[in-house]
Amino acid sequence: MHSTPSFSGPLCLGRRTLVGGARPWLMGIVNVTPDSFSDGGLHLDPDTAIAHATRLVEDGADLLDLGAESTRPGSLPVSPADQLRRIVPVLQALRPRVAVPISVDTTQAEVARAVLELGADVINDTSGVRADPDMAAMLAASDCGVVVMHMQGTPRNMQQAPVYDDVVGEVAAWLEERLRVLAQSGIATERVVLDPGIGFGKRLPHNLALLRHLDRLRAIGRPLLIGASRKAFLGELLAEPLARARLAGDLAVAAHARAAGVAILRVHDVRAARGFYRVLDALESGEA
Repeated sequence: MHSTPSFSGPLCLGRRTLVGGARPWLMGIVNVTPDSFSDGGLHLDPDTAIAHATRLVEDGADLLDLGAESTRPGSLPVSPADQLRRIVPVLQALRPRVAVPISVDTTQAEVARAVLELGADVINDTSGVRADPDMAAMLAASDCGVVVMHMQGTPRNMQQAPVYDDVVGEVAAWLEERLRVLAQSGIATERVVLDPGIGFGKRLPHNLALLRHLDRLRAIGRPLLIGASRKAFLGELLAEPLARARLAGDLAVAAHARAAGVAILRVHDVRAARGFYRVLDALESGEA
């Protein structure tokens, strides 16, 4: 299974610049939340979250993604104050300990501003920079990387009745429009990563269509981030209700993402994904 070279960049992430290679960069997930769908409550304690994040880097994470607000289906918003209470001690401890870029998953400008001042490199906005009217201007005044994700609806209602005539075409058009709007707001296109929002306002056929046609999304000209790790559509395919038992699905997506030239793969199981890619590389090159 030969890969399409991932986005060759460079991708500017504040003080850090990444250049694409033969496999996606692995973004390790650190949920500092009580209610995330897969690992809610496991890393709510700051010391536990710091240890988990450090271990992900040791396992081979190229980036970290810290989140203090669950976006699982049916979840409700978390106030900026509560997000910062959860995430600030973790970020303060991690920043001097790890050299990899750190992304923070938030839709709130107040949270984004605070974490950037503490050394975060990327803001991962699941609303596509729409939820907070102050977010675009705040991001324009910084030099951080920006992940723009597509979602139909909100986390509270996104899975109630998602409908598309052409999910790939509609998501691609939406992402292109967001790029134009953000550029008009002063956010350089070179700083933006696009995420089609697997599992966010999409049912199984929508998710499969988007993954099968990543070439149409790559044609927009920006690096792609795919976050499918442990999600419900994999549970449907595997007949596996337990999120943490869906590693087979995660590795299948990892293989597909590598072949399709995805730039960033957001994963829970960094060690497994890194080892999986190492074996694929050895099989293709004949070198250990």
